[in-house]
Amino acid sequence: MKRRNHLCLIVTTMGTLFLLMVVLYGSINSQQSETSDLKPDYRLLGRPLYKLDINWPKYPELFSGEVFGVAVNQYAGVVYVAQRGETVPKVLVFTTDGEFLQAWNTSTLEMPHGIFLADATTNPTVWVTDVGNGPYGHSIKQYSPSGKLLQVLGSMGEAGSGVNPLQFDQPAEIFVHSSGEIYIVDGDGGINNRLIKLSKDLEVQWMHGEKGQGLAQFYIPHSVAVDNYQRVWVADRGNKRIQVFNSVTGDWLGTWGSCFNEDAPYSVRLTPDQKYFVVVQLNTNQISLLEAPPVGVIGQCQVVSVIQLAEDVKPHLVDLDLKTGALYVAEIGAQQAQKFTPFSLGTGFLQDG
Repeated sequence: MKRRNHLCLIVTTMGTLFLLMVVLYGSINSQQSETSDLKPDYRLLGRPLYKLDINWPKYPELFSGEVFGVAVNQYAGVVYVAQRGETVPKVLVFTTDGEFLQAWNTSTLEMPHGIFLADATTNPTVWVTDVGNGPYGHSIKQYSPSGKLLQVLGSMGEAGSGVNPLQFDQPAEIFVHSSGEIYIVDGDGGINNRLIKLSKDLEVQWMHGEKGQGLAQFYIPHSVAVDNYQRVWVADRGNKRIQVFNSVTGDWLGTWGSCFNEDAPYSVRLTPDQKYFVVVQLNTNQISLLEAPPVGVIGQCQVVSVIQLAEDVKPHLVDLDLKTGALYVAEIGAQQAQKFTPFSLGTGFLQDG
């Protein structure tokens, strides 16, 4: 009798285990199917933190030039896309839901490179770096949300390295902090290789401006972002690394290079929760999420997730919706901007606000 009860217990346990394996297998297959069938031209590697929104924008045919930059106003629900071309509007404006709002048919923009939305809560403005060689190039311009030119940094049409008055040569990107302080990487292949901090009154606070491979030297600084812990992160493209500085003093804090053996970082942004850096690598068509270090530590970079795009997409610069966590990517090769939204996987990506 005891032997029969023991045998029944074994059979029942094995049956339960079998059913559990079937359920788990189905769940895994379902999740894999969800991530792999989203769109055939990209793959998710590592932790699946983002998925493509195939319905954004609703009229992708409106992209008519090479798409170089993107900026998001999370409060107004508006996305600005900068593009290049002889006869194309230089900025297209969409809602975060994908509706087309307007185009900036401004003659004051020649070759947009970086674009940034500043002061989203009270007085939003759009800053655009212009790397053109014509009468409006080598400058950084501030626009109203509707495309009205408000002010210009630099000497339009004149490439230079001056500080007073301030000059640029193919300025790559601008980051305007909530304090009003401005960070600029100047040198998308021009004579300058500089990181400049300006006060909210546009006075130079500090600058690193030497070309080279040493500490606080640059070769084509391409993107800049500031975290919540007084650290400035610069995508030092030509040197295949990210350099880190103290935002107050300008002191060099550290370097990340081990994640960029195959290709250089082109863009650097932080997720709303400050847990991850979003870094774009154009030549390998990758968008990587790197783990952000804790306060007081720089350490080594660690990749936790990768969006592997199709060949020749060429992602250039990115921006994030700081309310929803949505990621927008400007893609030169594909002549488009794409939207990726966070997965809801419990302990995965945490949205802010």
